Amino acid sequence: MGIVGSAIGGALGIGASIFGGISASKAMKKAKGMVEQEKRDNQDWFDRRYNEDATQRADAQRVLTATNDSIRERNRQAAGAQAVMGGTDEALASAKAANNQALADATSQIAVSAEARKGQLEQQYRQNESELNDKLRSFEVGKANAVAQAVQGVADAGASMGEFF
Repeated sequence: MGIVGSAIGGALGIGASIFGGISASKAMKKAKGMVEQEKRDNQDWFDRRYNEDATQRADAQRVLTATNDSIRERNRQAAGAQAVMGGTDEALASAKAANNQALADATSQIAVSAEARKGQLEQQYRQNESELNDKLRSFEVGKANAVAQAVQGVADAGASMGEFF
């Protein structure tokens, strides 16, 4: 009965090793798929944010709208002052040129800010990408270890069965 019991125990050990290896492999495959989806999401986020038009962002639109409103008011005041006080066309043109320069300066500031933001986005993207790649590497190592453990379990069970035959 001892040999039969050992044979059954060995067979169960082999089965458990194979089942454990398969289960571990399935779990790692699922986890790896989730990390790969995170990588795709990270890439999509980066592409969307990096390539967006900085002048269309809400904060930039607020600045541009406020600047345009201010310019319109100053142009209206300059035109009114010219009509009342008899200013020259050159003075009105000069005021409008200064106001247009203010708009150009605001737009330039938005562009400078956008470049700095792109640098931050790239840094965040690279950090996320590196962390996700580290996770994927650890899954590959874990999968290799699970296979090695399953093979070792089968070998151990086979060796213990061989002792009784």
